[in-house]
Amino acid sequence: MSRECQVYRPSEERSSNSYIPSLGLYRSMYAKSLEQPEKFWGEIVSQFHWETPFTKFFSYNFDINEGPIFIKWLEGATTNICYNILDRNVKLGHGDKIAFYWEGNDPDDYSRLTYRKLLEEVCRFANVLKSNGIVKGDRVAIYMPMILETVIAMLACSRIGAVHSIVFAGFSSDSLGERMSDCKCKILLTADYVYRGEKLLRLKEICDQAMKKSQELGHKVEKCIVVKHLPRLSAQFHCTNGDLAKIDNLPWDDDRDLWWHDEMEDASTSCYPVWVGAEDPLFMLYTSGSTGKPKGVLHTCGGYLIYAATTFKYVFDYKPGQVYWCTADIGWITGHTYVVYGPLANAATSVMFEGTPFYPNNDRFWAIVEKYKVNQFYTAPTALRALMKFGDEPVKKHDLRSLSVLGSVGEPINKEAWLWYYDVIGGKKCSIVDTFWQTETGGHVLTPLPGCTPMKPGSATFPFFGVEPVLLSEEGNVIEGPGEGYLVFKRPWPGMMRTLFGNHPRFEQTYFSKFPGYYATGDGARRDEDGYLWVTGRVDDMLNVSGHLMSTAEVESVLAEHPCVAEAAVVSRPHPVKGQCLYCFITPNQGSLFDDKLTTQLKNKVREKIGPFAMPDVIHHAPSLPKTRSGKIMRRILRKIAVNDHDIGDTSTLADEAVIAMLLKTRPENLNI
Repeated sequence: MSRECQVYRPSEERSSNSYIPSLGLYRSMYAKSLEQPEKFWGEIVSQFHWETPFTKFFSYNFDINEGPIFIKWLEGATTNICYNILDRNVKLGHGDKIAFYWEGNDPDDYSRLTYRKLLEEVCRFANVLKSNGIVKGDRVAIYMPMILETVIAMLACSRIGAVHSIVFAGFSSDSLGERMSDCKCKILLTADYVYRGEKLLRLKEICDQAMKKSQELGHKVEKCIVVKHLPRLSAQFHCTNGDLAKIDNLPWDDDRDLWWHDEMEDASTSCYPVWVGAEDPLFMLYTSGSTGKPKGVLHTCGGYLIYAATTFKYVFDYKPGQVYWCTADIGWITGHTYVVYGPLANAATSVMFEGTPFYPNNDRFWAIVEKYKVNQFYTAPTALRALMKFGDEPVKKHDLRSLSVLGSVGEPINKEAWLWYYDVIGGKKCSIVDTFWQTETGGHVLTPLPGCTPMKPGSATFPFFGVEPVLLSEEGNVIEGPGEGYLVFKRPWPGMMRTLFGNHPRFEQTYFSKFPGYYATGDGARRDEDGYLWVTGRVDDMLNVSGHLMSTAEVESVLAEHPCVAEAAVVSRPHPVKGQCLYCFITPNQGSLFDDKLTTQLKNKVREKIGPFAMPDVIHHAPSLPKTRSGKIMRRILRKIAVNDHDIGDTSTLADEAVIAMLLKTRPENLNI
């Protein structure tokens, strides 16, 4: 049996120390979550504080033919998520426990924050927001780096019932301005500067341009509060003369701009929480839309709290005293749920990292794991594949024996990366939780559980509690047993989105119109003979070659198995005979040669592994791939390049626009298709 087909079972030690030590217990809990949802979730609800109890546990309509789509959990209940994750934990005796170890971009910058001190700082900034006119329901935009003030700002908003809208501090000024205009934020929170690796980012300058853009679109941001971040960093001593000149000229508007430290100086450390309805909005987070206009995904307070808390507890098997680290930026949903809300709801101690995996050296991740003795580590396949390029030596320099659970998020993980993660990072003893979820789902929906799920490399395995996945054919017929189709969900779970901000018709059209009665994820999946689910990628990434349906992930996985390949991305392009043919972009490993020999080997490998119908027509040398700032490959752009279409469209989410010109220039000549 090849290693790719092998099933990896949790060790006896892993299982015996887990909340859910057997597949049998998982199955009984899962059945209870579907058959008795009020009892299952009610037991979890009772662990948190509710100022007033619910009057109706949950109700919903997923069928657009039956009326408006709605999802409601814990109607009538009032609570405050900040109170539940801070005040409640302090009252339970966790005040002196470390909430966050903060690790800066430069290894010389680090700090820590206890639950008690975090509560005090949140109360102070909540009072700052109130003194600047923010009340329940107001939107607050946040464009900040991975610093502790970002967490403080989020929780200060939730404490007073304001709605935070975080934009990753890497988006362009136009993108930020459009989002601020759409959500009608009153205040923007940012920092002066931040270093990402060796690159200085001038955040305040970007924000000034964004506020101008927002005003052009008809919305004026009233205030901008700025954290003075750079002067407290050791990086300031390494600034170039050019950087110093820019730092000395920080743009400032005395009528609008305020320094964070000035505002906080006299603010009280006491702020009574505002009790809000369980279905009141907590935050909105913009995600890409197929039409190009970003969608403001809206999450609410009560259901999101219990789902974030429950998924974090069981998926990472977190126990008191352990140290957890999610490498995601707070600007993405993974940062919201699994850097902030989920860990704090469980009184966890987390690492928060400002930098990149490659600065100052390519062993930075592993140095941090060793430094803080991290037990649970959660990162993206993109990062793993990039680190694999450097071989095992950067890993072997460090003691990673503290690790017990390894997580993967953001895209399906290819088998080669999974095996490297398991063998080299985990030392063949860690459980890998290959999690599937979305901005829209709020938390994990398909995932292994560390103590009980036998793992198959590349499979998200089984549904989380309360989640009922279904595979549908193009015609909407349910696919039973082994098969492949559209991945949809039959019922709501507490943490799922409620609407798109200001555009409920688009919410209904996007997620519920194609298959009435189901929430459509937009992804395809297959179920194998053992019932394992394998997410195959976006449905628009499905390939139909000569009548054979296959997924990009399937072909990419085969290509990435080649020892000379660091990363592969596959799209289709029209073919006069086949309908579509495969066009493959290949990034070689460092030191590997891209030549005709490699091209032939890759084509033959796909032919052997999948079949003659799947053999690629084009192999394109791609030293880099177009990716979003969160690391996802932009296949829409690759499809344009495959047909030599220079009208690329919106590139606002692209991390490096130079990649497009490079790939268009290096397209293989004389394509006989």
